[in-house]
Amino acid sequence: MTSAPTNDSLDLAVLAARIIDDKKGSDILVLHVGEIVGITEYFVIASASNVRQVGAIVDSMLGEVRETVGRGPLRSEGVREKQWVLVDYGDVVVHVFADEARRFYEIERLYKDLTPIPW
Repeated sequence: MTSAPTNDSLDLAVLAARIIDDKKGSDILVLHVGEIVGITEYFVIASASNVRQVGAIVDSMLGEVRETVGRGPLRSEGVREKQWVLVDYGDVVVHVFADEARRFYEIERLYKDLTPIPW
């Protein structure tokens, strides 16, 4: 079970969403999933038009988050394939999908009862 969300966690989720938006990511959602998932506080979910853009978004986010708040991810998955890249900061998990993969997995369907957080 996770502890109560902190402003730092929300700030990181919002920062990630804004970086993704700056890199022309689309359909960006910030969801507070802490009470449902139990291992993280926020999901940031976004789409990119192709695998090249997925890579550019993830690279930019990793660099800007490290530069801005001094944090690197605990782990990343899917970086080589660039269909669905998961970047785990512990309290925030960022999912960047190629459009087709997002349509296939429909991850946000699992959290349809949550209200997205304005960022």
